[in-house]
Amino acid sequence: MTNTDLVELEVLGITRNAYSHNAYALLLKEKNGERIVPLVVGTTEAQAIAMRLEGVIPPRPITHDLFRSVLQAFRIMPERVEIYKFDNGVFFSRLHLSSEAVSTELDCRTSDAVAIALRTGAPIFAHEQIVEKAGYVAGDDGEPIRTADSHNDEELSIERLQERLQHYVDSEEYERAAEIQKIIASKMAKH
Repeated sequence: MTNTDLVELEVLGITRNAYSHNAYALLLKEKNGERIVPLVVGTTEAQAIAMRLEGVIPPRPITHDLFRSVLQAFRIMPERVEIYKFDNGVFFSRLHLSSEAVSTELDCRTSDAVAIALRTGAPIFAHEQIVEKAGYVAGDDGEPIRTADSHNDEELSIERLQERLQHYVDSEEYERAAEIQKIIASKMAKH
């Protein structure tokens, strides 16, 4: 892998899933481009990310703040987050860390990696093929004008799409859930 295989991403925001109370979409946008990569995350992870985006400082440190403090105490620098794999709708990430003595990579959930990156200033990268497969380009209205593997789902009823969305959330196939959520939103806007 070379650095040209990596695409730098920035956090665009968190959106609430109108059809599932325990799932949110984390939107990562290509830093020097137009593609957006949606990741479905749970309530706790969404809150941790949203708190940082909104500048909310809790009275007691939450887990990601504690992790940042431990890194600082031991002079460990987060170098970057790398989203290195996308399999069955699940993103896999590594947190690259370094100190004076050692450099290492820790496997972690992407939502945790993003929450830590927001607290430490570490850049977020994904492999090009992941951004190409999981990303979409939004039109002027914010609606997707190109999505991955969504052409067959667009023919289903909203009720059937909602069933599929719940299935994907339950089976932790978050990327497919995000794709279905986009199709439902598009259909709802047309009605």
